[in-house]
Amino acid sequence: MPEDRLSTTLSALADPTRRAILARLSLGEASVGELAEPFEMSLPAVSKHLKVLERAGLISRGREAQWRPCRLEAAPLRDVNSWLDSYRGFWEEKFDRLDAYLQELQKVDPDAETN
Repeated sequence: MPEDRLSTTLSALADPTRRAILARLSLGEASVGELAEPFEMSLPAVSKHLKVLERAGLISRGREAQWRPCRLEAAPLRDVNSWLDSYRGFWEEKFDRLDAYLQELQKVDPDAETN
């Protein structure tokens, strides 16, 4: 059964190394070697992470002579943001109820400190 794009993106984002790679790429293009520098892993291991990100559409790789720069592709992140946004109302309602509860507690104990 083929995975949908959102599932593939979320799966790629589940790994902290891949999230760190995306954070680095948000600053601009980088080679595999540059992306591997902060990690204690082999270049083939970093390449495997890059393949997962590429398959999810989160990065693209170019070719400029011997250099193969990686670039961040943001479209799948917009899809994740849209999906998460659909739950915003749910959480806002929860926070509104918590705020109302805290205000009630302060009415009961007027000496309670407010922050």
